[in-house]
Amino acid sequence: MEKRKKGLGIKGMGQFLSDMVMPNITAFIGWGLLTALFIPTGWLPNEKMAELVDPMIHYLLPLLIGYTAGKLVYDSRGGVIGAMATLGVVVGADIPMFLGAMVMGPIGGWSIRLFDRMVKGRVPLSMEILVSNFSGGIIGALLSVLGLVVIGPAVSAFNGLLSTGMEFIIAHDALGISALIIEPAKVLFLNNVIDHGILSPLGIAQAAEVGKSILFLLVVNPGPGLGLLVSYYCYGKGVMKHSASGAIIIHFLGGIHEIYYPFVLMNPLTLIGMVAGGFTGTMVFSLLDAGLVATASPGSIFSILAMTPKNSMVGVIAGVASSAIVSFLVCSIFVKKHNASQSDMEHAQSMMRNVEAQIQGDT
Repeated sequence: MEKRKKGLGIKGMGQFLSDMVMPNITAFIGWGLLTALFIPTGWLPNEKMAELVDPMIHYLLPLLIGYTAGKLVYDSRGGVIGAMATLGVVVGADIPMFLGAMVMGPIGGWSIRLFDRMVKGRVPLSMEILVSNFSGGIIGALLSVLGLVVIGPAVSAFNGLLSTGMEFIIAHDALGISALIIEPAKVLFLNNVIDHGILSPLGIAQAAEVGKSILFLLVVNPGPGLGLLVSYYCYGKGVMKHSASGAIIIHFLGGIHEIYYPFVLMNPLTLIGMVAGGFTGTMVFSLLDAGLVATASPGSIFSILAMTPKNSMVGVIAGVASSAIVSFLVCSIFVKKHNASQSDMEHAQSMMRNVEAQIQGDT
């Protein structure tokens, strides 16, 4: 156990988050493509094809993360229990449970690993398979209930706290600091909750009164995400660099912001750049009196410009551009540092798999 703790200490929380998310980046891109193409406001609206979108983000992607997280802790057996544990938080919530998956996945892997260590050498050889299967089923079922009853409501309460914070900021005319809530919330896939649940209703009322609203721009601004992805494209290495190029198109042109969230999760310090970019964009929007006439969906640059009145065109473009530049400059610092200690991501992951194999061999 001490070797496991040491390995995770060297690796760091950021790298552990990265290893949970990055193996599934292909699924995120696939979901992003389906969303950009087939939702009612997409490029090729198709009601039948759009049926794939919600199940993927609510079930497939969290379960993949839960499985991967559990497998990082305890190989395939841990992955299966991690997925079972994640299902509890997925079923118990009406928002995508990526945060819940990142909690329950490792708990599932750790729990079954701990049990196997406790019974190792104490079970008759003829009973090993039976005990292994039933113990996994029981632990997985119990953790599913834990996720449904405890973790799911806790994450939902956290979501409510974010919503309350946004309402307070708007009520006190402090939109600049809204980035402190919006950018972290977006990375946890709560962007739609804040945008459609809080900002859009207020924006509609404001637009009906004055013809436009800045509130429509706070979440859909693609600038911070663009700056982040460009920093990975310029200074990232291996799979990070190659994935960033496609993600830029899906994010900025397709309007699917969720595609860049895994890039933040694998290097959490880049969240500082996202907040700085969001703050800059909001301040520029405010100074130039920019706003949209309605919600831009999806949040692509094309949709945003289509909803921009003539007297806000300069302000909207300036806000998006400035937020992208600031995000790029700040995120580049952390992307470079991330690669300075991890010159090649694939090599580091290979080394970690070898360490994990040695640990499991010693247990």
